[in-house]
Amino acid sequence: MFSGSIVAIVTPMRTDGSVDDDALDRLVDFHVDNGTNGIVAVGTTGESPTLSVEEHIGVIRRIVLRAAKRLPVIAGTGANSTSEAIELTELAKEAGADACLLVTPYYNKPTQEGLYQHYRKIAETVDIPLVLYNVPSRTCCDIKPETVERLAAIPNIVGLKEAPTLERNRELLARVGGRIALFSGDDPVACESILAGYQGVISVTANVAPRQVRAVVDAALAGRREEARRLDAGLQQLHKALFVETNPIPVKWAAARLGLIPDGIRLPLVALSRQHYETVIDGLRSAGIAFA
Repeated sequence: MFSGSIVAIVTPMRTDGSVDDDALDRLVDFHVDNGTNGIVAVGTTGESPTLSVEEHIGVIRRIVLRAAKRLPVIAGTGANSTSEAIELTELAKEAGADACLLVTPYYNKPTQEGLYQHYRKIAETVDIPLVLYNVPSRTCCDIKPETVERLAAIPNIVGLKEAPTLERNRELLARVGGRIALFSGDDPVACESILAGYQGVISVTANVAPRQVRAVVDAALAGRREEARRLDAGLQQLHKALFVETNPIPVKWAAARLGLIPDGIRLPLVALSRQHYETVIDGLRSAGIAFA
């Protein structure tokens, strides 16, 4: 259903923190023009924790309208409350999203059975394709491969975004490969994950280097291993630079330098520290991205 280079899109904000709808429209067009295969709206990179429900759904609706079926839109609707996740997922469906991305419940640390029941309840309540999202470094909650395997039997659970290790890759591919789509949630290892059998990446780097990320993904999906690794090597410095501070601080700063968005970001996140400016600029240049 979904594959390729999918951008975890930033939410453009003015310097006062308000959402900039006009910049969001331009950003969607930028990704359509540059070959991005899909958009994840209001994920972590889209600052979902600090958007109100009204803003959250408003951004999804705006992206859906602007995308106009030119590429699929996957809405971030995860929460650490099952009832809240259901509400957001229902609203995203009404807004026209093609699927929803649901992060594992954070902070309250459910058991594996709790995770299974959480996702099963959402899937049975809202008839829309669902992509599971596992990022233990942020949530302190790890959905294990055996739980993913149980959930893969539910018809509208269609994918998993995972920040994989090689060991986790092997186990997931053995358990659910070919049954649900697997997406790398970690740009530095996305190429190797796709070469191993994943269907694509949900990418931070694609915010500022959409053509370059798409080229790596296309080569990897086609099995052109040497080409994929050569192209990927040219992005590794940028991948690293975009995480010198908490995501999405560096990528929003980089996108603003490219003229894609204003400089706004919401507390408790703040603008990129001056000491990292050259690191991010060097990362952009290393990927062949020119800017004034």
